[in-house]
Amino acid sequence: MKIYRTMAKETEILNFFDIRVEHFPDRSARWLFHDKENVRGLLEIVAGELVELIDFNQLTQINRSFIPDNLREQESDLVFSVPLHSESEPDELLIYILIEHQSTVDSTMGFRVLFYMTQIWDSQRREWESNNVPKSQWRFRPVLPVVFYTGGQRWKSPLTLNAIMDTPDVFSRFVPTFDTLFLSVKDTDEADLTKTDHPLGWLLTVLQKEDANKAAIRSALIEAMSHLNALSDAQAQQRRQAISYLLLLILHRRPAEEHEELRTLVDQHIQQLSDREEVEAMTQTMAERLIERGKEQGIERAKQEAVLKLLRFRFDSVPEPVANEIRLIRSPSRLDLLFERVLAAQTLDEIDFQNDVRAETRDG
Repeated sequence: MKIYRTMAKETEILNFFDIRVEHFPDRSARWLFHDKENVRGLLEIVAGELVELIDFNQLTQINRSFIPDNLREQESDLVFSVPLHSESEPDELLIYILIEHQSTVDSTMGFRVLFYMTQIWDSQRREWESNNVPKSQWRFRPVLPVVFYTGGQRWKSPLTLNAIMDTPDVFSRFVPTFDTLFLSVKDTDEADLTKTDHPLGWLLTVLQKEDANKAAIRSALIEAMSHLNALSDAQAQQRRQAISYLLLLILHRRPAEEHEELRTLVDQHIQQLSDREEVEAMTQTMAERLIERGKEQGIERAKQEAVLKLLRFRFDSVPEPVANEIRLIRSPSRLDLLFERVLAAQTLDEIDFQNDVRAETRDG
C-alpha cells in the first residue's frame, strides 16, 4: 500500500511538469482541494462558523465541471457532496469551489456563480427525470458557493446581481439574492489566513509572496515550515503534501536562479526524518523530469524555429502576432503538421494558426 501511495504521489508530481507555468495557480489549487482536509481549511478561513456543521470525513468529490469551454483558461471548479452534522433537513450539502486564477477582476462574477449553481441543480433535475423519480420526491440540495481568487488585482466588485443591474427600488425584490463566500488570497491579511493555524493557511501566505523579492519569499517559507513541522504524526501525509506544494511553487513561480537556494532552504527546515527521505525522493523525481522537459523543450523550440524559417522563406516576412502564436504551440507532432501546411500553402492567409493554438490550449 505504501509503495502504491508513493507511485501515485510521484505521478501527481510529474503531472505538474506537463503544464504551462501560467496554469500552475489553477492546477495546484485543484490538487490541494482534492484533499478533503484542505477543503475544510478553506471553509475555516472564509466561514468558520459553518465548519462544525459539516462532516468533512465523508466529503465526496463529484467528477464534473460546470465551466464552459470558453472560460476554462481563466477559471476551473470543483464540486463536493458532504453530509451535515444535523438531524434536521437538509441533511446533505453541495460545496462548489470556483477557482479564479486570472489577474483581472470580472464584475459579472455574481451572475456566473448563480449560473453555475443553477446548472448544478439542473443536473440533479435531469438525473431524477432519467431515474423516473416522482416530482413530489424532488429535493434540491443547497449549494455553498466559494470563489477562490489568486489574482493580484484587488477585487472590489460585489458578487451580487444588483451590482450589475440598474434596478429601481420598487423592483429590487425581483432580483435573486444569495451569499457567496469569497477569498482573495493576495489581498487577505496573513492573520486571517492563519487564524486557525490550518496548514492550508500557511501555504497561502507563501503563495501571497510568489512575486515578492527573495528575502520576502524566504521569510514566508521559513515561517510556513515552522508551522508544518508542528503537525502531529497523524497529519504526516498532509505535511508532506504541503511541502510538495512549496517545492512545486518554487519551481513554477520563482526565477530559475533561485530554485536551488530556496529548495535547500525548505530541505534544511524539514525536521522529521521520514519527511526528508520522501522529499529527497520527490526532489530527485523533479530533477529528472526537469532534465527531460529541458530536452523536450529543445525539440519544441527547434521545431518552432523550423516553422518560422519556412514561413520567412515562403512569404518573406512573418507578422509578429503569427510568430507569437507559433511559439505557443508546444506539441512536436502538431508543429510537424503545421510545417507541412506551411509547405503546401500558397498564401499566409490559408494557414489557420489559431486553430493549432486553440487545440494546444485544450490539451494543456
